[in-house]
Amino acid sequence: MGLLSKLTKGGAAKKVMDEARKPENQRKIKSAISSFRNKGGGTGTGGTGRTRRG
Repeated sequence: MGLLSKLTKGGAAKKVMDEARKPENQRKIKSAISSFRNKGGGTGTGGTGRTRRG
């Protein structure tokens, strides 16, 4: 059962990588990243926003 799961995950990862290689999708990815960076959202610490206790 573990082998089937690995094959499924590998196939899905290959599909994502193949789609990301297409020029039109690269433009979409770059614009999404730049808009995310320009928004300046987040905590500003560069972390996950979680505090460590202990």
